[in-house]
Amino acid sequence: MARPALVETEELVAAKVLARKQAMAARKIAKVDAGPDAAQALANNLKSMLSPNTGTIVSGFSSIGSEIDVGPALTALRLLGCQISLPCVIAPRTPLVFRLWQDGDELVEESFGTRAPAPTAAEVHPDILIVPLLSFDRAGYRLGYGGGFYDRTLESLRKTKPVIAVGVAYSGQQVDAVLRGPYDQPLDWIVTEIGGFQPQSESTSI
Repeated sequence: MARPALVETEELVAAKVLARKQAMAARKIAKVDAGPDAAQALANNLKSMLSPNTGTIVSGFSSIGSEIDVGPALTALRLLGCQISLPCVIAPRTPLVFRLWQDGDELVEESFGTRAPAPTAAEVHPDILIVPLLSFDRAGYRLGYGGGFYDRTLESLRKTKPVIAVGVAYSGQQVDAVLRGPYDQPLDWIVTEIGGFQPQSESTSI
C-alpha cells in the first residue's frame, strides 16, 4: 500500500531543498556510470515500451546539465509518426504550455536556462509527456526542481483528457522513497537506459 502523502510543511520544503542538492550530485555520477550509449538506449526503451500510434502528440524537453539526453528519443518517436512538442514557461506557478517543434525550428531562451519554441509555433495538448527529474522511486514519484511546473501541468491536463506521464532518467537516479507533498503528481511510467516500469503493476524490471 502506498504511503500517505506528506503535508507541505516548512520542514518538508527544507528537506526537499537538501534532497535536490544530493540528487543533483548523484545524477552527475549516474551519468558517468551509464556511459555514452545511455541516450540511445533510452530512446530504444521508450519506443518499444510506449509503442505510440501515428499522430500521437509527445512533449519532450531540451536537456540541460546532467539530464539524460532525450534528443535520440524524440527523433525516434518522430520517425514513428508522432508530433513532437516542447514545454514553454509562461509565468511562475502556472501550468506549462506546449508548442510544436521540429529539428531546425527556432528556440528562444527561457527562465531556468531552458530553451523553448517561439510564440509563433502552434500550441498543442500532449498525449504523452516525457518528464525530466532529479530522482525517482518505485511508487512512481519524482523529485523535480521545485518550481511545480509539471505537477500543475499534469493536474490540469488529467482533468481534461487521458495523458501518459513518463519520467526519464539514468537508472542510478532511483532512490528508496521520494519526499512528496499533497500536490506532487505521480508518473505513469519511468524509463531509463536499462529498462522501465509502470508503478501500478511494476511488471517490468528496471
